[in-house]
This record gives sequence, C-alpha cells and structure tokens, in this order.
Amino acid sequence: MSEENRLGDYLRARRELVTPDDLGLPSHGVRRVPGLRREEVALLAGISSDYYLRLEQGRDRNPSAQVLDALARVLLLDDTATAYLHQLAASRPRARRRPSRRPAVPPATAQLLESIGLPAFVTDRALDVIAVNPLGAALVPTVRVGENRLRSFFLDPAERDLHTDWSATAAQCVAVFRRRLGTDVDDPRVVRLVGELSLASAEFRKVWARHDVRPVVDKPIRMNHPQVGELSLTLSKLDVDGPHGLALAAYHAAPGSEDAERLALLASLTTGPARRGAGSARQRTSGADRRPECAENRLDRPRPTA
Repeated sequence: MSEENRLGDYLRARRELVTPDDLGLPSHGVRRVPGLRREEVALLAGISSDYYLRLEQGRDRNPSAQVLDALARVLLLDDTATAYLHQLAASRPRARRRPSRRPAVPPATAQLLESIGLPAFVTDRALDVIAVNPLGAALVPTVRVGENRLRSFFLDPAERDLHTDWSATAAQCVAVFRRRLGTDVDDPRVVRLVGELSLASAEFRKVWARHDVRPVVDKPIRMNHPQVGELSLTLSKLDVDGPHGLALAAYHAAPGSEDAERLALLASLTTGPARRGAGSARQRTSGADRRPECAENRLDRPRPTA
C-alpha cells in the first residue's frame, strides 16, 4: 500500500472486487476493468465522479464521515472494513521510525504459556514468533522463535502439508495481519516482509492486493498432523497488555471430542520420558540472529503431572 495514498489504494482495491451483479446493476458492454467503474461508485454513493477520482488519486484526503459511510455501503464493506476505511482517512504521514527491537514476553504471559496445557505461542504485531511452548512446536513445527507466521504460511511447504484448508487459512492470516497493523505499515520490518513475500509468492500478492481486513476472532483450523492424524481445532488469540502489539495464540479442541483425545496423545508424546529435558518454550528479544538464547530468556517446561 502506498504510504502517501493509502486511502486511494484501498478504495481502488475494494472497488475492483465488487461486480455490477453484486449491486443489481446492468452490466452491458465490454468492461475493461474488473469490478465497478469509478463513475458507478460515485453515482451510488451520491458524490460527483470528479470528487471520487480525487479521493482515489490522493488529491483529496479529507472526506467526511458521511461520504466514507456511503462509500463503505457501495463497496459492501462490513463493520470491521468500514472502521478501517475511516482509520485510513484519518491517518496522517509520519516520520519513518527506526527499526524496532523484538520485545520480550512479559513474565505473566510467559507463566501462562508454560502452564496453559495447550499448544500456544506468542507473536508480535508483525507476526514474528516471540515464544512457543513445547506442545505448540510439536503441533505446528514451523512455529519457531524468530520465524514469521506469514513467511512460514507462504514460503514453507510444510505449512501447506499441515493445513487442510491452506488457502483459506493463509488468506485469513493476511487479513488479520493487515487489521492488526492498521495504518502502522511503515515499520521497516513490515516493509521488508511484505516486499519479500510479494516477490516470492504469487498467492501472497493476490491476497495482499485484496486489502481484506478481519478482526482477531476465534477461528477453526483443520490439520493433517503426521503423528496423530486429522485434527479440527479452534485457534484463539489473547492480546497482551503493552505497547508492542503482542498476542498469545492457543489451539484447543472441544472437551471429550476425538480431536481433544488426539491433542492429548500429542501432548503425551511431547512430554514423555524420551522428550523430558529436551528444551522448553523460549523467547528471544534481539530477533536478528539465531544464536542459542541466554539462560535468563528461557521459559521452564511445566512439570509433567502424575
């Protein structure tokens, strides 16, 4: 998304995703562009074509709330996307920040990660993995400290093999990522990540160009795990208090279900005698290298229950 014209980029992307049929409009003749024409959007929103063109081109950056709501209605935006549209219109250019250091996991969150008894990990706003517990690493081996979840989804074949609904899950991950960032897209790490994935993955380019935004909500995840077979789990995320946009993600299954039994089997394989002492959930604050973590950054494995 262009830093100078985020609002216009978003309007253009969303306009191209809405067809005349979606709005009950006639679609006579050959259409040279996908989606709606600018003139159609302007007419349905009750504004002039020239004014809408200025919005898309970034020559007018102060639309009223009424205009934004009208555009959201025409572009079929839901509540989350409408709020994002208003956020883009209100944003102002800011000085580029220096690269930020990867934050440390707060002690209370680290303790929760140790004792939760579920596959869990912590990410920052850019979806870099900050910490993961042993069961989380056993369930999703690509969740490793220092790795980025988007990079793993789109560039690691193991992620595709694991997720039964890879395309839908990856698209949802991108939409949540964009929602979490909001207008804060000038972080150098984010710029590098989006550039890398855009060059390396046609699927990412396609999904990123949609400009979808979705709230962070519990979502079903289907997997085909090499050790315990098919799993249908819920992925829940809890925001961590603080300025770094950290979130704790945990997979869980319905109590008493086959999925819960298979998750328990995986836990027994992970914490069995052969695996004890093999390492615990860890966090790294530098983010730049892959050297072993210092002892003070380690999160002790919870003791196995009798």
